[in-house]
Amino acid sequence: MEHALAYLRTSSTANVGGDSDIRQRTAISSYAAAHGIEIVAEFYDAGVSGTDPIESRPGFAAMLDRIESNGVRLILVEDASRFARDLLVQEAGLAMLAHRGVRVVTATGEDMTATDDPMRKMMRQIVGAVVEAEKARLVMKLRGARDRKANGSYRIEGNSYAKHRPDLLTALHGLRQADPEATLQQLADRLAARGFKTAAGKPLARQAMHRTLAQMEGWTPCAS
Repeated sequence: MEHALAYLRTSSTANVGGDSDIRQRTAISSYAAAHGIEIVAEFYDAGVSGTDPIESRPGFAAMLDRIESNGVRLILVEDASRFARDLLVQEAGLAMLAHRGVRVVTATGEDMTATDDPMRKMMRQIVGAVVEAEKARLVMKLRGARDRKANGSYRIEGNSYAKHRPDLLTALHGLRQADPEATLQQLADRLAARGFKTAAGKPLARQAMHRTLAQMEGWTPCAS
């Protein structure tokens, strides 16, 4: 008997707790029973838009982890819109799964990963090329960061905290004067309390603190 994973998605928090997931689950289970397929796990992204990137969905990410750990190579969805509503998002997700040898089949029997549509094939090829280009860019970026660190330079892609965030350095300068024995974590927490946080709303990481402190030598603080 073939094994499969069920994927469900509701696009609005208002639909969570309604009958959308029940309808999807029923359709998927009916298809599986009719074709001798055993559903071994279910993954559900509640309140997630169909235009959200596949990789940003927690339920989908958990499903990928399961796929990579136990060898299941079939995903069942109610219909294509439950997988993704945006064509680019849909094709990016399908390309990602096809690369892993995974098929996505709807409750109506449509194999979304095997299509003879020339336009969809072209779209998938374009998406695949973009993904590969982005991977190469990230590899080069990380390699450059490692090289700069090895050479004792803490400038990232030519940007300097001293140039772009003099207010941060002003605050850090004051904190260092007030408590010269403070640890990097303590300094990062105190900066966060003053509003200097990462894009995720967290205190600056240790590496960022190292880079910032390295730029303080010979730096003239901005006016308060």
